[in-house]
Amino acid sequence: MTAALAVSPSLLLTYAALAIVALIVLITKARLNPFLTLVVVSLGMGLAAGMPAAAVVKSLQDGIGGVLGFLSVVLALGTMLGKMLAESGGAERIARTLIDLMGEKRVHWALMLVGFCVGLPMFFQVGFVLLIPLVFTVARATRTSLIKVGIPLVAGLSIVHGLVPPHPAAMLLVGMFKADVGLTIVYALIVGLPAAAIAGPLFASAIHRHIHLPEHNPMAEQLGETGHASLPGFGISLFTILLPMLLMVGSSIADLALPAGQPMRNAMDFIGNPVMALLTATLVSFYTFGKQRGFDRGAILTFTNECLAPTAILMLVIGAGGGFNRVLLDSGVGKAIADMATSLSLSPLVMGWLVAAVIRVATGSATVAMTTAGGIMAPILMAAGAPHASPELMVLAAGSGSLVASHVNDAGFWQMKEYFNMTVPQTLAVWTVCETILSVAALVFTLILAAFVG
Repeated sequence: MTAALAVSPSLLLTYAALAIVALIVLITKARLNPFLTLVVVSLGMGLAAGMPAAAVVKSLQDGIGGVLGFLSVVLALGTMLGKMLAESGGAERIARTLIDLMGEKRVHWALMLVGFCVGLPMFFQVGFVLLIPLVFTVARATRTSLIKVGIPLVAGLSIVHGLVPPHPAAMLLVGMFKADVGLTIVYALIVGLPAAAIAGPLFASAIHRHIHLPEHNPMAEQLGETGHASLPGFGISLFTILLPMLLMVGSSIADLALPAGQPMRNAMDFIGNPVMALLTATLVSFYTFGKQRGFDRGAILTFTNECLAPTAILMLVIGAGGGFNRVLLDSGVGKAIADMATSLSLSPLVMGWLVAAVIRVATGSATVAMTTAGGIMAPILMAAGAPHASPELMVLAAGSGSLVASHVNDAGFWQMKEYFNMTVPQTLAVWTVCETILSVAALVFTLILAAFVG
């Protein structure tokens, strides 16, 4: 008997809600270690849902391994690349150029656009670790709050994760709804840019005055400005930091232009894999940011070793969040949410958003939310007599729902907390609210667009 049959759907949803509340209370009020808290609550959730004890442990292990198998490599390579960017003065060079072009008062708008563009071919976590040195450097150079300059960047990264092809998650929905890729991109830009503007620069300008961060930030000290007398060129700095994106875009172009099995396509897919792209860029940075800047191999070894220490607890917490996510899915919570959502009488666009939103809140995974929403809504839309909805707009509705209310079961939540050195309540007030604004704004703009294009 599966867990979903052993416990009623309503009780499963109640247990999931209680588990999330327990996590927040234990971490914020009882001040327990987040990693241990996530592990214990995950085990308790699985057992309460009726899963066999051995199955609960296996789900937890599989969830941790599934997240860290990819993300630990990405975080390590991205942090090394970020450290080289910072130590060489490359981050300072890019930051100064942005400040000169946009002015100090508008640099947070520039960072939103940087996040939007760089995030197109990347997973959120890849873009985050790649660009976070820019946030630290710009904040220090302009004497501006990390919140004011950082939130616009992550808003740009996050919106393309959910809406804009050729991002892998958005492409997944394009295939499920049989949408036109080009038209989806056009609609996504129309919807995504204003949503990112509201949740990014505008929200950050309002909230940063109310969030007081500690002066000491271990991550900022590792990856921020280092006070160079001379700086590398803007061109070589930008090329090195954008190299992973260029390689991943090249892979996407090869997939569209070349037949499957063609040697060049295979080579581009290999080098354009996120791990290989980051590895390549990191090795290139040892030359462009290392040797060319006068650092010997010993200095580069020191940089790459010392920058990894602050990421250790982050990796453990992210892994535990992945374990909690997997337990929720294996216990039947995802199916219970999907069944509940489909029983409501709503427009297809709102229904797609709602299914993705509820699963996102419960599982913490935008990709799982998008996959589930697409799997539920696509057959409904194709059924005889079903209400009409544009496939392209369905991609945007489900994608925007997958971004809502990131909290303690999401890897992005813990990245924000640790890199910005915020408390859990501060992260909920800043990051969770930012993601919710992003999601709701994207839905509203999608509905407005639907009124014109059908």
